[in-house]
Amino acid sequence: MRRSSFISFWTALAAGLALVLSVVGTAFAAPAHRHARAHAHSTQSTKKTAAASSRRHSSSATRRIASSTRRPRTTYSPARSEVRTSYGYRSRSRNSRYQTAEFRQVRFNIPSPLRGSHESLVHQNEMAEAEGLERILDETDLENRIASGSLVPVPVSAALSVNTDLPENHRYCRPWTAQFLHDFSQAHAAKFPGHSLEVTSAVRTVEYQRQLRRINGNAAAADGDIASPHLTGGTIDIGKSGLSAREIGWIRAWLIPLEQQGKIDVEEEFRQACFHISVYKSYVDPTSPSHAPRVSPIESATILDPGAR
Repeated sequence: MRRSSFISFWTALAAGLALVLSVVGTAFAAPAHRHARAHAHSTQSTKKTAAASSRRHSSSATRRIASSTRRPRTTYSPARSEVRTSYGYRSRSRNSRYQTAEFRQVRFNIPSPLRGSHESLVHQNEMAEAEGLERILDETDLENRIASGSLVPVPVSAALSVNTDLPENHRYCRPWTAQFLHDFSQAHAAKFPGHSLEVTSAVRTVEYQRQLRRINGNAAAADGDIASPHLTGGTIDIGKSGLSAREIGWIRAWLIPLEQQGKIDVEEEFRQACFHISVYKSYVDPTSPSHAPRVSPIESATILDPGAR
């Protein structure tokens, strides 16, 4: 009886130990199993990501190759003799789909600058003497000539202004010069609506010219054969500041025929940026003596509009 109880005790103990070991083994085995499954899942996701990235790079490279080799998109227009492509316009031909693109350039002829010279200045003084114009000596002499009517105001208008730095009593000129300014400014305004010309200098006195020589070495002399033509009141300066290249070209073309006819002399100045213009009596009086043209005739002194030939 005692032996039987002993055997039963040890049997129960062994069974309990076996149960404990079974529970403990299961507890340790589960995390390892879960870790293995997670590792396998991570490996599989990495492989899928790499494969997807490879496919994207391959697709992008394929699109780049296709883009570099595709033909330009073309749109045909029945009303045009050209076809429009994604790279521009090309001519359409019966024999070939595309021809070399042709570009039509608009010609814009601008006469050369009307540069002055020593001979020109001498000639302007000779013309003043031939027309009996005296040099205005001082401010008193200037006031007397204004009062007598031999000098008239510069014809200011919407098409012609006077530089505000010019003294009030120096905004005068000879009557024929005033007529020239009116015609010139109106023709310019008709060609360039909304634009105006500016007189930067008109009549001067010998006294004023001598003072000017002291501060401006580019100013003409006050005496002699090359004295400033401004001293007679027949000469004016038209400023170039603010004028476009097209306007300057038009002015040259408008003045050249008058100079060839002996009605004016023109010197284009660049330091002071102006057109120096001496106007003669023959501009309004055909009976007045005029001089032969100093320049060679110009075959074409016109400004071509865009598209003109």
